[in-house]
Amino acid sequence: MTQIGDKALAGLKVVELGQLIAGPFAGKFFAEFGAEVIKIEPPPGEGSAGGDPLRSWRKLHQGTSLWWYVQNRGKKSVTADLRSEEGRDVVRRLALEADVVIENFRSGTLEKWGLDHATLVKDNPRLIMLRLSGFGQTGPMKDMAGFGIVGESMGGLRYITGFPDRPPVRPNLSIGDGLAALHGVIGVMMALQHRARTGKGQVVDVALYEAVFNMMESMLPEYDMYGTIRERTGTTLTGIVPSNTYPTADGTHVVIGGNGDSIFKRLMSAIGRADMANDPALADNAGRALQVDAIDGAISAWTSTQPAVEVLRVMTEAQVPSGKIYTAADIVNDPQYLARDMLRTITLPDGTPLKVPGIVPRLSESPGDIGEPGPALGAHTDEVLRGIGITDEQIARMRESGVI
Repeated sequence: MTQIGDKALAGLKVVELGQLIAGPFAGKFFAEFGAEVIKIEPPPGEGSAGGDPLRSWRKLHQGTSLWWYVQNRGKKSVTADLRSEEGRDVVRRLALEADVVIENFRSGTLEKWGLDHATLVKDNPRLIMLRLSGFGQTGPMKDMAGFGIVGESMGGLRYITGFPDRPPVRPNLSIGDGLAALHGVIGVMMALQHRARTGKGQVVDVALYEAVFNMMESMLPEYDMYGTIRERTGTTLTGIVPSNTYPTADGTHVVIGGNGDSIFKRLMSAIGRADMANDPALADNAGRALQVDAIDGAISAWTSTQPAVEVLRVMTEAQVPSGKIYTAADIVNDPQYLARDMLRTITLPDGTPLKVPGIVPRLSESPGDIGEPGPALGAHTDEVLRGIGITDEQIARMRESGVI
């Protein structure tokens, strides 16, 4: 087991504000690699159980989301009502010693509360603030609410996802929030490097729509030069041939990526289509893109006569990238996942074992670890507040008044 001092971010102190997906997902990475991540959550109040709403999303176990135990593992939970001056003062005192503050409120919220970077940096010039929002901290849309679904749409992802004769679809997960969080983590890492040279903190401003837009490959220059709007193509990848999903004889599907020139020759030879393998017109991707229907038709005609296991065996022997389309049931039994320690088992507070994802990325010298499961609401409030000089008497009074 990795010791805390061995982790890459040991000694880093992070205060996590905000809730749900983008901000907490970013905070998860810092916790996994050794940072002390203090998550600020609203306390219980009238008609409210308090805490990050993610605690009650999707599948629950004894009232707590299974997602919670992954998204917030390794963090400390502190309750503080940021609508109160005393609650905001808790954040200010934590920010005095923090390296990073993460927030994903609507633009302008922290300014209203006096918790923005321009205010906090006066007392802590080394402070880095990661700001995750729908549209960023500037521009005409900065004050608008923007969830991941809007970022995915405005960033261009939704339009190109699905089949051409049907409305755009969404992947069944919050990909826009995840992409924004990953961009935020990268930005903080760069800001920490800059601070190591200059001693100065800064703001990392990530808009969800921009994080999605950054993944859109050549969509913009293709439109600018040729007026081409990339459209939905179902299971294919525009202009990259062959790369598709193919039916098998046992009613399942496999993916095959034979778009490299030499890979294409091996693929077509392996399925008995030497004519295509050796056709000069198909020797490069530009030629194959002109005959995508014929190529995909030939591959489908072969895969549909074979069970999936045989298709994958032939592709593996021919060194052609291919794979089954995995469900969660496939993942938990897969030897590659197991060999890479990507399926960990934690113990929930009631003693129930639970499989959770392992750590990504893998570092050879300072690997991360999952730490404790997502904490109970306010589990670390007293410990953390004592650490910033608040007395037990003050803590008791703050709890009685609903501040924590």
